[in-house]
Amino acid sequence: MTLRGVLLCLCCAALASCEKGERLDPEFYTCGFERPDSSSGHPENVSFQELLVAMTDDGTPGVMMSINDPANGEWSGAAGMADLFNRYTMRPCNISRLGSTVKTFTATTIMLLQEEGKLDLDDRIADHLSGEPMDRLANADLATIRQCLQHSSGIPNYISSAQFQTASLNDLIRVWHPEDLLAYAYDKPADFEPGSDVRYSNTPYILLGMLIEHIEGKPFYQVFEEKLFAPLDLSNMRFAAEDNVPDGIVRGYVDFYSNLNVIESTYYSGWDYFTADGGLIGNPQELGRFLRALANGQVVSTASLAEMTNWRTPSEVDDSFFPIQYGLGIFRMDTPWGEAWFHSGDAIGYYACMTYFPSQSTSIAWAVNGNYGQIDEATQTRSAMERIFGTALP
Repeated sequence: MTLRGVLLCLCCAALASCEKGERLDPEFYTCGFERPDSSSGHPENVSFQELLVAMTDDGTPGVMMSINDPANGEWSGAAGMADLFNRYTMRPCNISRLGSTVKTFTATTIMLLQEEGKLDLDDRIADHLSGEPMDRLANADLATIRQCLQHSSGIPNYISSAQFQTASLNDLIRVWHPEDLLAYAYDKPADFEPGSDVRYSNTPYILLGMLIEHIEGKPFYQVFEEKLFAPLDLSNMRFAAEDNVPDGIVRGYVDFYSNLNVIESTYYSGWDYFTADGGLIGNPQELGRFLRALANGQVVSTASLAEMTNWRTPSEVDDSFFPIQYGLGIFRMDTPWGEAWFHSGDAIGYYACMTYFPSQSTSIAWAVNGNYGQIDEATQTRSAMERIFGTALP
């Protein structure tokens, strides 16, 4: 989720609301992998671990990473701190906020519902939903489900609203619900005619979560559990709606002034707890397992995967990042190591990214408990990813 504008406004309020950390017992962070962990015997264990240490040396509070390739299998590691106040080290099995990586789970669930004959991607989303969101969101009455998935609906992004940013500034620990967020996109002009371009927007993904709930008659995150978490044995995956700040979640930190004087922000991410554009909690090992399974045709049909990876290039290009294209709930980027399929996600104090290189059948996923300022330079910029990919890939 794009939060740059919001966070620029949050700086002063965050400092004013700075609090000491909570006293937590070490058992709070107890975790473990259910499958045997052979990371210490991995041939690249030393270089991979050095990469994580370098990221923390550059100011990242804590980092977890999971790398999986056909020749050497799984490697999982961690460095830095899960909790700066209590001085607890980060472990590979810890859980963290995964932000907008959830959009790939949302899209995958929609594809499964199409395979079950419960919807068609080319249905208008208004064929299934009605009420104020359909009446007051520009293009909501015209956009198809496919366009919502591919960010080509033109429905305005609520996060871009100055009113939303001000409301966030005034109550950092507020817990928001879908209707609260959608209201900030009501009566705003469309970004473009449906289908005429692609531009990232969180608002359609709130609608897609509502669509899943409408069709299945239960909260969308319960559908994730039934269709994705349980079948893929993603036992650490959960959704913030069921427990906003669950036991074991690592503390989040922000570098608002880009001087590495971080502020704890564990309770600042309350706007995505109940929406399908954020709110996912888990760890990199399971992010990587999900993306590999999806890419290898173990989650959706070959036809569905082909639709998800029918890429489209945006008219606006970010020259500071790898060239990217939009699929359905997933992106493609061109890197010096070949094309990568990916989705990343921010929450305030957290960042995660899952990538898959199809030509090498290799997944790389990482999560950090810090963002903004100098922390981003070590974790999510093009140069940060070049260091990660250059170490992880042959």
